[in-house]
Parts: sequence; C-alpha cells; structure tokens
Amino acid sequence: MNAPVFNLRHDHRADFPGLADNWAYLDSAATAQKPAVVIDAIARAYGPEYATVHRGVYARSATMTERYEAARATVARFIGGSADEIVFVRGATESINLVANSWGNSLKHGDRILISALEHHSNIVPWQLLRDRTGIEIDVAPLTADHQIDLDALEAMLTPRTKLVALTHISNVLGGVTDIKRVAAAAHASGALLLVDGCQAAPRLAIDVAALGADFYTFSGHKLYGPTGIGVLWARREILGSMPPWHGGGSMIETVTFERTTYAPAPARFEAGTPHIVGAIGLAAAIDYVEGIGINVIDAHERSLARAARDALRGMNSVALFGPDASAGIVSFAIAGVHPHDIGTILDEGGVAIRAGHHCCQPLMHVLGVPATARASFAVYNDLSDVERLVDGVKRVTRIFG
Repeated sequence: MNAPVFNLRHDHRADFPGLADNWAYLDSAATAQKPAVVIDAIARAYGPEYATVHRGVYARSATMTERYEAARATVARFIGGSADEIVFVRGATESINLVANSWGNSLKHGDRILISALEHHSNIVPWQLLRDRTGIEIDVAPLTADHQIDLDALEAMLTPRTKLVALTHISNVLGGVTDIKRVAAAAHASGALLLVDGCQAAPRLAIDVAALGADFYTFSGHKLYGPTGIGVLWARREILGSMPPWHGGGSMIETVTFERTTYAPAPARFEAGTPHIVGAIGLAAAIDYVEGIGINVIDAHERSLARAARDALRGMNSVALFGPDASAGIVSFAIAGVHPHDIGTILDEGGVAIRAGHHCCQPLMHVLGVPATARASFAVYNDLSDVERLVDGVKRVTRIFG
C-alpha cells in the first residue's frame, strides 16, 4: 500500500486515553474519541470548579458563569459568528428541531422545504413533523452519479414557495462535501433561507458561517472530540431574535406572572433550565485542542487516509465503494454477498472498529440500492497502520465468505 500524501508531524494517538490496547477505532463519524485535555477539563469542571451559572451571587458561581460564556465566545470564534448568535443545545438533532418548532411555525400550508437524498434522519424527520402540523411540502434534491447532491437539479427545484433549504455540509455516509456557498446564493436568490447540518464538517473543515452564506448552522460536540449532550445552533442575529421560544422554564425569561411571561433575548430565550455547563466547557476545550493542531492539517490528514483506504479497497473485485473519490475522511463500502454487520463483526475480532448499518440514512440506502453499508471514518488519531488493518480485515472477510 502506498503511503498517504500527507502525514501529521506529531502522533496524536497518545493524547486519547480511549485508544489503548492497539485498538483501530474507525467510527469517528459516529462519535470521536476524547483527548485527555478535554477529559481533564470536564473533571475539573465537575470537581473543584463546579457551581451553577447565571444565578449564584457567590464567587465560584460567578467564575463558572464566566467560563460558560467564554465557551460560547470560543464556539463563535471557531465558526466565524458572534457570541449572541450561539445557542447551546443537546446536539444537532435538537438544533434542527428547535428551528422546526420555532422558526418553522411561521410557515403555512403550501410553503416548501428543500432537502436532499443525502440527509441524516435528523434533517428529515423534524421537517416531516412540521409538514404534518402545518401542511408544508418537502422536496428532495437527487444525487449525481458519484453520489453527491445534484446542485443543478437543486437549483431548478427552487421556487418562490421554497422557504428553507436544509442540507448536510459533509455526508455522514459518503464524505462528499457540499458547495454551501453555491447553495446559499441560489437559495437567497429565490427568497429562501439555508440551514446547514455541519456535524461532519465542524471536526474537519474551517467554518466561516458568514462567508458560507448560511442562515442556520448546526453541529454536535461529541463528533468534535468534545462531550456528548452538547451541541450548537448558530443563526443570524436578526433571525434568531425574531424566533419565539420553544422550551419554557427557568433562565429563558425576563418576568413571570400567572397572567403573562416575557422572554429573555436570544440566545438565553432558547436555553431553558440549567444548561449543560460542563458540556460547554468541555466543547471549548475540544475546540482549543483542534485549533492547536490546525483544522486544515486535520482535514488533509483524514483525506489522505480515506484516499489510501479507497485505493486499496478498489482493487478488490468483491468490494463496491460508494461516494466521491475526494471524500472527507469517510469511506463507505459493501462486499458482495456479505451483510455489513458480518463485516463489522469480523473486523472487530481483529481489533478494528467500523460502523455497519444504514447510518440513520435509510432513504439514502434506498437510493444506493443496498440495505446498509460498512463505513470506516478517520480522525486525527488514525494513521496508515489503521488503514492497513482495515484492508487486512476486509481481505479476511472475503476469504471467510469465499
């Protein structure tokens, strides 16, 4: 196997306590392992630094509030937004549901939302629930021959009734990168807004929401080497400020009487209850870690590993590859006559962890003509030896199944 074109200057595997015992972890598109600096930040925040935020008058509470809001500022800097445009949520799924249940309630019967055949269930089901409540219609842009969003077809599907385009930035199954700037220009020209699912992009692409032209941008912390249970909704200030609250409770109010409640300005309006304080702090630590390496360095490293994996697997007659060759650290494949779950089980016996299934993209599986795929996804802690072990494991699968 040829070596990747690009190599990290430093072996970052040792930064991740979860990767002991020579484990080849190739499921980072599902969730990334956590570096020690993030684990340490979480432990300190739950231990000697812990207190609630926004409520206490004592010193530690004030300090924790400063750290929580500093985390918001870190996220804003990371994606090119402003702190008052950042809403902390449980994950991208909650972000999209928030938009659907707040901004989405302004839509009416006959309005349209345009998604694509690539979308994760989290960018399909909330719009179907909105459709069932309001009578909107959902359009689905098709894919090109190499399984990327057909942007020519997408642009032709835009009408004055299209109020929102909601697309993934990077496919969680195929690794293809969507030209968000082009989509934003087309959507805005037709009078629509643009929501971007950035779950796979945030860990590996430099994000500038203003330059992209997005109106909403979402991602989850746990795929970005941060904790589970924390995510981000960014929205343009004027849009976020016009949206009504979705959840009600403490922290999102100005005044409450039994007759009437007035609400805090955004983003507090959307953060009802005690927030995931430690999750936000852990996410900020993860961003600091990623920025210390360099997001472009990580992207180049992952692409080189994905390219090496595709090149090796392409040489096997029984293996079918899906998606574009220039994938962003994600490789999906199938082996003729072998269910992906069997592939995953046999690879696991050799200490290689991949994902096998429909990856929360059942409509995409239908388009691909398979019930499921095997997916290897790379991260900063992987190297060429992981690719070699993946390929050796696939060869073993083909020998076992003949």
